[in-house]
Amino acid sequence: MRQSSIHVIGGGLAGSEAAYQVAMRGISVVLHEMRPQKMTEAHSTSQFAELVCSNSFGSVSPNSASRILKDELHELGGFVLSVAEAIAVPAGASLAVDRVKLSEIITKKLESHPLITISRQEVTEIPKNAITILATGPLTSKPLIESLTPIFGNNSLYFYDAISPIVSADSLNLDKLYFANRYDKGETKDFLNVPLTEAQYETLVDDLLSGDVVLPHNFEEEKYFESCMPIEAIAARGRKTLSFGPMKPVGLNDPKTGIRPFAVVQLRTENKYKTAYNLVGFQTKLKYKEQERIFRKLPGLENAEFLRLGSMHRNTYIDSPKLLQPTLQLKSHPELFVAGQLTGTEGYLESTATGLLAAVNAVQLYQDKTSLILPEKTMLGALLHAITDNGKTSFQPMNVNMGLLPPLDNFSGKDKKLKYGLLAARTQSELKSWIHEKGWEAVAVFKTDLLMAGDKF
Repeated sequence: MRQSSIHVIGGGLAGSEAAYQVAMRGISVVLHEMRPQKMTEAHSTSQFAELVCSNSFGSVSPNSASRILKDELHELGGFVLSVAEAIAVPAGASLAVDRVKLSEIITKKLESHPLITISRQEVTEIPKNAITILATGPLTSKPLIESLTPIFGNNSLYFYDAISPIVSADSLNLDKLYFANRYDKGETKDFLNVPLTEAQYETLVDDLLSGDVVLPHNFEEEKYFESCMPIEAIAARGRKTLSFGPMKPVGLNDPKTGIRPFAVVQLRTENKYKTAYNLVGFQTKLKYKEQERIFRKLPGLENAEFLRLGSMHRNTYIDSPKLLQPTLQLKSHPELFVAGQLTGTEGYLESTATGLLAAVNAVQLYQDKTSLILPEKTMLGALLHAITDNGKTSFQPMNVNMGLLPPLDNFSGKDKKLKYGLLAARTQSELKSWIHEKGWEAVAVFKTDLLMAGDKF
């Protein structure tokens, strides 16, 4: 017999959002949070939705990816975002919050809700016969990880982020690049190649070795796998190491000259629309401004728009393309949902958004209704389709960016401001049509609750 409550494991942003969304739909929730019984290396309190890094929820600039996602969460009745906006502190074009106040308000709301039961015990295995949302985040406890291995598989859990930068395709100078797969393997040309002379290669190595890097947090042990070494750490092993590693030119003759370059930076297409490209092997600990400065020296990338910059930090996430459906249900265990950073999404806002959708679909399953899949032309839908695309052979965590969205029909201009404005308008239109089609009655009820209880935070 299935349990009468939906279980949410983890009291971070995703878990807090999920628990509240389920309860607001009239179903009892057990919210499991091991703190303070067992603390993590990063948290300092037992409060829900504690922010351990930045206090920013990203840009509010019109037509930015972060703003588009915020607008979608408004339509969907986002809980955490509503609290964040109610207690925002001045931060220019970003939504920043008083992190202590955010946690206090969310904790009070969750603890006082009549349908939410709080369990302050460490969970070491998934509850039996229960619809469960797993939202334990990047510092999931070791006993729980070990119990999940038979579900996820031995090679489907990752414990370190190794993220390479992503650039917008239409910001590249294709006259300086060429399409080619190594040794012409494959039916399609999936790689753009940046040919480097020896002098250009030496300049890149100098920049990598002298660039400012991000220092690790106290709880992050700098211990890397060979397959995900920072590009600057590889360069430090010897000046020619990169040219024999991720930048080796073998099998990549430039068709424009017929000559093999001294070294090659490969850009791999990031989606089926080829609107974004990943710098292969360029995972890095360089500071963001340093990445932009150094990588824009590469031929063809002089005016590159970086949709995502590289990073490396301790994390735990699953191989979502292999394991997860766009509904956030596991393919092998449909009563288990995954939300937050465990899905391979990056960012506070993205975590709350996945918590919301996981909750909605957990309720759908609880009520024996069909699971809901967001349209790919919405920002959240595009993000979920990207992390669950089973055509991906190399999965890295992802945050929202404009390169995720399908291209506009009949638009070929170079006016980025116009293009992004049209994409933003399309996401809102798509979402509103979808909500109307699905009959999302609970949104109105939820917004009324926030207006009554949340406008005086």
